[in-house]
Amino acid sequence: MPDPCQPTPAPRPRGAGTVSLVGAGPGDPELLTVQAIKAIRRASVLLVDDLVGAGVLRYARRSARIIPVGKRGGAPTAVPRGGPPDAGRPCVRHSTPQDFIHRLMVAEAQRGETVVRLKGGDPFIFGRGGEEAEHLRRAGIEVRIVNGISSGLAASTALGVPWTHREHAHGVLLVTGHAGDAGSELYWPALAAAVAQRLTLVVYMGVQRLEHIRSGLLPTLGASTPAALVQRASTAQERSLVTTLGRLSIDAARAGIGSPAILIVGDVLKGVQAARDTVRLQSAPSVSDERGSQPAHTHARISASGGSPRR
Repeated sequence: MPDPCQPTPAPRPRGAGTVSLVGAGPGDPELLTVQAIKAIRRASVLLVDDLVGAGVLRYARRSARIIPVGKRGGAPTAVPRGGPPDAGRPCVRHSTPQDFIHRLMVAEAQRGETVVRLKGGDPFIFGRGGEEAEHLRRAGIEVRIVNGISSGLAASTALGVPWTHREHAHGVLLVTGHAGDAGSELYWPALAAAVAQRLTLVVYMGVQRLEHIRSGLLPTLGASTPAALVQRASTAQERSLVTTLGRLSIDAARAGIGSPAILIVGDVLKGVQAARDTVRLQSAPSVSDERGSQPAHTHARISASGGSPRR
C-alpha cells in the first residue's frame, strides 16, 4: 500500500502542475474565504497543517490525497478529523521538516497535480509562506496565494476588541514569540517602548516562552498594563484570559492556557477589562484568592468565546 507521506513516483510527467498556498483561517470553517473553498475543491493533493480546523476538509474532493505535514514541536501528526477518506493509509510522523515539505510540493506539482498547501490562519503571517513561495518559484512551479483570516485577528475579535483604536492604539505590531536562530531573538524592551506609544502588541507562538516575554516587557510597561491570551480562537475549544502584565504568567498557569494561543498586550484591552469588572461587581461579591490579594477573577477571567458561552 502506498505511503501518503512520500511523493509518489511517476514514470513520466503528466504536465505542469500548480501549488496554491491557502490560508484556512483560525479554525472555524465558516471563516474560510470563497477563494479558499474553490481552491480546496480543485485540489488533487492537499498538504495540511495541524492547525487547520477539522471541518475545513469537508470541501475537499473524495478522490483528493490528504497528506498531513504538521509542525507541532515533535508531537505526532495525523490526518485531521472530519476530512474525506484518503486513498492510502493515514501517516503518522513527528514534526515535519520544512525541507521535506518543500520537496513534496515540488514533486507533486511536477507530476501534474493541483496541489494546495493548506495552512492555519494566513500563509504570509508566520506561516512560512514566503520561503515556500520562493522555493517553488526557483523550481519553476507556478504558485498562487490565497489569504486567510489570521488567528491573531480572530483572537482580538473573540475578546470584542480591535487591533487599532483612535484613542488607544495607533498601530499594531505582529511578532513571533518563538525563539529563532542565534542572533534573531527579539529585543522585548524595544517592543515595550512601542506599546507605550499606543501600539498593540500581538504575539504568535509565545505561550511556551510566556515568562521570558513578560519579563522583557514589564520594566517599560509596568505591571498594570492590560494583557490577554486567547487559545484556539473561533473554535469550540476557544478559551480566553484577560489579566495584567504583572500577573500574566501566574494567571495563565492557573487557567491552564496552552498552545496554540495568541498573546495581546496594550491599551485596547482596557475596554474588555472594564466590561468584565462591571459584570463582576453586578453579579457576585468578591472572593479573595489564597494569597489574600485582590479577587482572582479581577485578574483572570476565563471564558469560552471571549466571555459569553458558545451556543
